[in-house]
Amino acid sequence: MKSFTIFLLVLLSISSCSKNDDDVQPTTSESMYFPSNTNSTWETKSPSSLGWNQNTVQPLKDFLTQKNTKSFMILVNGRIVMEEYFNGHSANTTWEWNSAGKTLVATTTGIAQQEGLLNINNKASDYLGTEWTSMPLAKENLISVRHLLTMTAGNDDTKQYVIKPNLTYVADAGTRWAYSNIFQKLTDVVANASNKTFETYFNEKLKSKIGMDGFWDFGTIYTIYHSTTRSMARFGLIALTKGKWNNEQIINETFFNESIATSQNINPSYGYLWWLNGKTSFMIPGEQTVYQGYLVPNAPADMYSAMGANDQRIYVIPSKKMVVIRMGDASDPVNPNFAVSGFDNELWGKINAVIN
Repeated sequence: MKSFTIFLLVLLSISSCSKNDDDVQPTTSESMYFPSNTNSTWETKSPSSLGWNQNTVQPLKDFLTQKNTKSFMILVNGRIVMEEYFNGHSANTTWEWNSAGKTLVATTTGIAQQEGLLNINNKASDYLGTEWTSMPLAKENLISVRHLLTMTAGNDDTKQYVIKPNLTYVADAGTRWAYSNIFQKLTDVVANASNKTFETYFNEKLKSKIGMDGFWDFGTIYTIYHSTTRSMARFGLIALTKGKWNNEQIINETFFNESIATSQNINPSYGYLWWLNGKTSFMIPGEQTVYQGYLVPNAPADMYSAMGANDQRIYVIPSKKMVVIRMGDASDPVNPNFAVSGFDNELWGKINAVIN
């Protein structure tokens, strides 16, 4: 692992110095671009202008096709470098984010906090009322909004329906990391704190601010956002800029930095509903096993990601000023996943062949 880490750091050092192509400025010195909120204009850059390996682009596309991908995008400094659609999907087609949309909920919760509507350190019951779980009241009162953001509420994670009878006690809040759908209660926290529906508040404070399209599907099991690929990329871009869109700080940088930092001492690769690369160990949904090493060894150490079932992905890489989007069906239909999968490492092997 030590030798691999050194090798990865060398790659990052090399890739941070983008090559010139005629009058094109190096990527790192280029200004950050934000697409218009009112029209479909979006600036592009060619892979060749970044010195990328043209011979490896087609193998990447072939891999994406083989892995049931519907859309794939790479942004550098906000500009589109690759935008590909497969299997009948198009730029105007909406697709589900699955659990990648958890990061939308986390960001909206942060906005509500900065507006003074809530405090994530407060008890969840301050916003949900008492007895919103089937836990003993003393145990329910241990659950803060922060615990909902970090998957450490202590509930039974084997029950997918987020209904009161299923929200039973397993461990004290903050003592156990377990991936579950209890995060959906954050939408009720925001709604009750703002006196608006969650979708109304989200649309006003985030969606309209960055020009996203899309809609929420609020189900008993899943709360899922649907949008076009470019709208997913817009959110990836504001994640790259730590909450800033053009000259407006939509979500304060302090909260966003908390979101993409280790949020508890159990699973270091998890923030506020964001997955984090480059940590010493990680856990995955449905298990209590701790795995040693990086979440995605082939990916840059500073990457943070929104990850959803069937390999819906937003990868954000600050060191490369890069956002990568993948939407589609499960890369492995026989063994679909909730979030993390081996697909990530395979894909990053192909991406590295292009960009390095």
